[in-house]
Amino acid sequence: MKMLMFDFRESEKDFFNTNELKDFDITFIKSPLNEKIKLTEEQYNETVILSVFTTSDLTEKVLKKFKNLRIISTRSTAYSHIDIDYCIKHNIAVLNVEQYGRTAVAQFAVALILSLIRNILPSYFDMKNHTVNPTKYEGRILSSYTIGIIGCGSIGSAVAKIAHFFGMEILIHSYMKNNEVTDICNFVSLDELLEKSDIISLHVPYDGDNYHMIGKEEFNKMKDGVFIVNTARGELIDIKALYDNLVTGKVKAAALDVLECEFINTHHGEISEVIELTDTNCVESAFIAQKLFKMNNVILTPHIAYNTVEAINYILNETFNNIRDHFKGMSTNRVC
Repeated sequence: MKMLMFDFRESEKDFFNTNELKDFDITFIKSPLNEKIKLTEEQYNETVILSVFTTSDLTEKVLKKFKNLRIISTRSTAYSHIDIDYCIKHNIAVLNVEQYGRTAVAQFAVALILSLIRNILPSYFDMKNHTVNPTKYEGRILSSYTIGIIGCGSIGSAVAKIAHFFGMEILIHSYMKNNEVTDICNFVSLDELLEKSDIISLHVPYDGDNYHMIGKEEFNKMKDGVFIVNTARGELIDIKALYDNLVTGKVKAAALDVLECEFINTHHGEISEVIELTDTNCVESAFIAQKLFKMNNVILTPHIAYNTVEAINYILNETFNNIRDHFKGMSTNRVC
C-alpha cells in the first residue's frame, strides 16, 4: 500500500529503523501537507494512505487531488486540520490516536507552570546578559496557589495529581467528573474556576464548538495577575485577548505550547510566504504571536508537550495498528 507520511521528524526515524513494515510502501516527507506543496502525478494517483500531524492543513482543495485515497491517519488526537465533511462524502476513513500524551503532556504543563512562577527564563536571560537583579525573580511556592484545570480527561487528571502532590488547591471544570481525582479536587463551573484560580491550565480537546472558549469576557472574570498555560489546542484561546491582558498586567505571564493556525505559526520562513494559504484570522494570529515572542513574561514552544520517546513510539505503533485494523474491517480510533 502506497503511503505518504508528512510532517516527518528525525525523532521518528528510530521507530522505522527497528520495526519492519513490509505491507507499506512509505514515502517520508518532512514538510506538512497543505495547498502549497507540489507532489508528482504518480503520488496523487496512487497514494492510498496519508499520515499527517496537526501542522498539515487538509482542505478540500488538497484532498481532491488524491484519486485513490482511502485512509487519512493523523498522528494526533485532534483532527480539526482535516476536512471531515469531504472525507465523509468521499468515503475516506479518518483515524486518530488517543491518550498518547497523558504523562508527557501533564509533566510538561507543570514544568511550564514552574518556569512561569519562578521566573526561570527571565533570570536565565539576565544572567546571560550580565544584568542580574534578584528582586525581579521573586516567586512563590506552588502550595500557595489555586490551580484551575479546564478538562479532566487523562491529561487533566494527571495534572491534578501532580498539583495535589505539590499541595495546591485544585479546581476543575469538566463536562464529566473523573473518579480518579474526585477526592483531591473540587469540580466547579467555568465562571467559578476563572474567578478563583491563580493558575489556569487548559486540557480539553478542540471540537469547533469551543473555539475561543477563553476570550475577552473570560479574561475579565479572572483574578488580576493570573497565569495562563495552554498545552491543549491554540484555538481554545483568543490570542488577541490574551495579548491585550498581558499588556495590561491582568495576566501576569503565559506559557503556550500550542497556537491557533499552527501550520502558519510554525512555518519556517516569513509570514508573508504563507499568507495566501490562510484566512484573515490566521494572519492576525500569526502577527500577534510575533508580538508575544518579544515579551519576557511569555513562553512559546512548538507543540512539544507530548514529544518524548515513549509518546512518539506509542503514536507510531498505534497509527499502523489502526490502519491494519481498518483493513480488517474494524473501526479502531476511527473518526469518520
